[in-house]
Amino acid sequence: MDLDIFDLLFIVLFLSAAVALGIAGVAAVSGNGQRARRIFWRVAIGFAVYMGIVCVESLATRQRILNIGDPQCNGEWCIAVAGVERAPTSSGISFSVTLQLSGRARRVAQQENGVIVYLTDAQGRRFDPVPKEYETPLNVLIGPGESVDAVRIFELPWDARDVGLVVDHNSGLLGCFPGCFVITENNWFHKLPVVRLE
Repeated sequence: MDLDIFDLLFIVLFLSAAVALGIAGVAAVSGNGQRARRIFWRVAIGFAVYMGIVCVESLATRQRILNIGDPQCNGEWCIAVAGVERAPTSSGISFSVTLQLSGRARRVAQQENGVIVYLTDAQGRRFDPVPKEYETPLNVLIGPGESVDAVRIFELPWDARDVGLVVDHNSGLLGCFPGCFVITENNWFHKLPVVRLE
């Protein structure tokens, strides 16, 4: 698993906070409420300072623009746009996007839960994929060094311009943790990377 300095910093701070809160709990149970409160407030202040840094970094980060074929990885699991086919429809244009899901791990299978994809355009509109039966789920289990293709169909109006695909790894509260608390990985105040399809 690829860990950078900010991943390691989060792990160290998270474990330190957990240990400190455990000590505070023991102090509270043993009748030393003053010490428990002091530890709790130190952890709370440290958390507030850290989250302030996370928010500032998020505000200062520009949206990344990716090209077709550029992988987006979360740990050892990766997703990339492998191809796009466009076709006119009676109400607009259909985008058939082939996504390549792959695992970089050499010995274990990979699976990523909570991932969603959608298209956006120059007007900031969001277009979710059209539900289809028997489509390959994005959380399919991928063997070591394997890749799997998953196709998603999107229906867009004629006036859609600068169409791009967004991959959201942090859908929902459980999907957010721990990424939304790691410096450089959160997307609280900036837009997610977009893969330009046109």
